[in-house]
Amino acid sequence: MYPSYLNLGSKEIKKRALRLFNRLSYCDICPRECKVNRIMGIKGVCGSDFRLFISSYHLHFGEEKPISGYNGSGAIFFTNCTLKCLYCQNYEISHLGEGYEISIEDLAKIMLLLQHSNAHNINLVSPTHYLPQILLSLSIAVENGLKIPIVYNTSGYEKVEILKFLEGIVDIYLPDAKYMDKDLALKLSKAKDYPEINEKCLLEMKRQVKDYKFDDRGIILKGVIIRHLILPNNVENSKKVLKMIYDKFGNDILISLMTQYHPCFKAISDPQIGRNINKKEFDEVFKCFNELGFDKSLTQPF
Repeated sequence: MYPSYLNLGSKEIKKRALRLFNRLSYCDICPRECKVNRIMGIKGVCGSDFRLFISSYHLHFGEEKPISGYNGSGAIFFTNCTLKCLYCQNYEISHLGEGYEISIEDLAKIMLLLQHSNAHNINLVSPTHYLPQILLSLSIAVENGLKIPIVYNTSGYEKVEILKFLEGIVDIYLPDAKYMDKDLALKLSKAKDYPEINEKCLLEMKRQVKDYKFDDRGIILKGVIIRHLILPNNVENSKKVLKMIYDKFGNDILISLMTQYHPCFKAISDPQIGRNINKKEFDEVFKCFNELGFDKSLTQPF
């Protein structure tokens, strides 16, 4: 059956969720491994305890075309984040904690409501730190008739050990590949280990979903789409990211080169990233993309 989680069943999803929830007492869900007791209300780097917060949910038409499609992607935006990017365009949500608390049961209802609204998928935006709660909600939603694929929309800062809990549940991975420069990752996202962590998690995601599947309208049903946001004054970082992706996957990967960067939050006053990218920077990165030999691009036009 499809999506994959229908083969797995709600009981197995709940079992995995409870195993993950227990880990919140010494939280090691993300690579930060804060080891704080979130169940007792202590917050780690992500800014979250055991409670579940979202900022919004709706049909989203701004994702890559194979995900948003014609009806929209059923996006659920989760509050807080495991990364601390200076330039985050959703900083009110990710840094400032904008959002409201909901129950496990209500999140399941939201998933079913989005399906009823003809969403192509359930798009979990920045879900990592809430993964135990999300899987508990998913188990309830599956029991009540959920049958559209899950999109795991992530910064790409994930532990392989935790991603394995999603095997057979997530059919579509939408990760970022932000940096291959450790110093840049430290400066801009407070995550010097991002390059090595990201490389491993991309490989695990591709291992899980393997080949691509699309419906007859071009809507993705299964696969990995890797996003890379081009940053101003950092063309060499972008080239290194593309080289890493090609070295690992060759042509068997979909890439979305994102051109919409504009300075937000703390980036506004930063001398390195305090402006939009320019056409010369885009052209240089896109030239590298072509020279490497990629032939599967969802690149947004400059």
